[in-house]
Amino acid sequence: MRPHASLPEPSVIPEHGWHVGHYFYRFRRDCLDAPLSAELCEQFCAALSPGDEDMPKRLGAYWISGHEADFGVIVMDPHPAKVENINQALLAPGIGRFIEPAWSFISVSEVSEYVPSVESYRERLIREGATPDTPELDAKVAAYERRLPMMNRNRLEPEIPDWPSACFYPMNKSRVPGANWFTEPFSHRNQMMAEHAQSGMAFAGKVSQFISVGVGLDNWEWMVTLWGRNPQYLKEIVYKMRFDVASAKYGEFGPFYVGYRATADEILQHCRVKG
Repeated sequence: MRPHASLPEPSVIPEHGWHVGHYFYRFRRDCLDAPLSAELCEQFCAALSPGDEDMPKRLGAYWISGHEADFGVIVMDPHPAKVENINQALLAPGIGRFIEPAWSFISVSEVSEYVPSVESYRERLIREGATPDTPELDAKVAAYERRLPMMNRNRLEPEIPDWPSACFYPMNKSRVPGANWFTEPFSHRNQMMAEHAQSGMAFAGKVSQFISVGVGLDNWEWMVTLWGRNPQYLKEIVYKMRFDVASAKYGEFGPFYVGYRATADEILQHCRVKG
């Protein structure tokens, strides 16, 4: 057993990455005989725009299509309380009487084990036909090495793009006989995830993807967040990637929520609960 001096200090702050909360709600129209009062509307707006001291690093709000939810928020911060504070503010006495939770997912951001190292990226290019020990190969590898720190930071601390549409869904990797992801060797899993990533690259500039991990934190293993310049691109990327082996054979998917970026006031107006 290692001495206690070598152990990290107890903390709720991840060593790498941020806490992430996806929260979805419905307005309790069965309790509404009239539009929300001005005071309650103000409380709702304040819940989604806390003061500087309580403001999480990232916060995005969306009205949600369909009957499963009226609106949803995605929140990110190193401290879990700053993430959960948004949820608690929406459910606090007053406005909380007229809001009910529909679904949530708790996770953390991560750099996936399938993100290639510089050396494995070089090896992949050679497997795909690049000639070893050439200036062309060296230039590609050097460019990847320069980009990698920024790409990994974007995975751990992603910006929420100011794009109009988004979809959110949890997923697992299957454990059924004949398609147990966790009994496949890493080399095979890595190959399948490389194919999956290649499919996504075709949508660069149209769709931004964020994968957070819920293993040990929630019922599903991962949460997929897709932000789109247009909802058409969300449909297209999900359809295309379903044909990749990693999804077609090993993917299990939970409920889908599609939303449209909105301010707190726009959510109230869209949901017809503001006078």
